[in-house]
Amino acid sequence: MTTLNNIISDFIQIQHATSAGINMHSKLRQIIIDNNTHVGDKQIIQKILSTPSLPDFFGPTSKTEVPIAGTIHNRFISRRIDRLNINHDTKTISILDYKTDTNRHQFYNDYINQINEYATLLHNIYPNYRILGYILWTHDFSLENIQIKPL
Repeated sequence: MTTLNNIISDFIQIQHATSAGINMHSKLRQIIIDNNTHVGDKQIIQKILSTPSLPDFFGPTSKTEVPIAGTIHNRFISRRIDRLNINHDTKTISILDYKTDTNRHQFYNDYINQINEYATLLHNIYPNYRILGYILWTHDFSLENIQIKPL
């Protein structure tokens, strides 16, 4: 039986997780890593620098909080990509989505679907580009490569 104390405890946990997520997203949005020049939270920058392939997402040409919208299966979708790199020379687009969850499995399918939505919308704009998707799990700064499956 759910008690008022359990409801309040759950609410406080959700509020804390939401606040921590917003705070982390804000810090990550401000980071720029350009050779030996680093802008942003020094502790987070060190974590980024120690994670292979992650510094590329924080270079001076990467885009942050990129809005994207379009139609998938006759349904209008509007999203915001946390980090985006477009390399016109190699015709490659890399998507990075931040996740602050400590339980990777709870919403995992939703996250994969979200990245595939991004990829599908980007493919409509850049049909000849290869699209790569990644999740940055911020609780341990691990980078997960996501197999893109267009919707």
